[in-house]
Amino acid sequence: MTARAASESWATSDGARASMQANRRANTGPELAVRRLLHAAGFRYRVDYPPLADFRRLRADIVFPRRHLAVFVDGCFWHGCPDHFVMPKANAEYWARKIARNVERDAETTARLIERGWLVLRFWEHEPAAEVASAIARAMRELKGEC
Repeated sequence: MTARAASESWATSDGARASMQANRRANTGPELAVRRLLHAAGFRYRVDYPPLADFRRLRADIVFPRRHLAVFVDGCFWHGCPDHFVMPKANAEYWARKIARNVERDAETTARLIERGWLVLRFWEHEPAAEVASAIARAMRELKGEC
């Protein structure tokens, strides 16, 4: 634990703190499943990569730099999935602000990339990896002019 005591934390319990700390920013199960399928199909890409050289904090999950394709596999909780997000009962005001800001940031990120000429694909973590990989492969073929 950091120097800050658990009682001063954003977490409402030690269990909540442990759960949130265990969440990964990159290399999640859904991302890995999609990447395995893409790699097996012969695609090569960058992982957890900043598509814009002048905005390094913006990182996409899967990036095809030469084709200007950025892919995000968004977690249902953190990105407010309309099908699966359930607002926590504890500390609801905090979480409402947090998730709303994440959704807003996602829209800003997408807009920034599009205005710089990137194709942005966003998927939810609950979407089947095979369908996600197929959609990405289709987009790559279209970007290459193979369709």
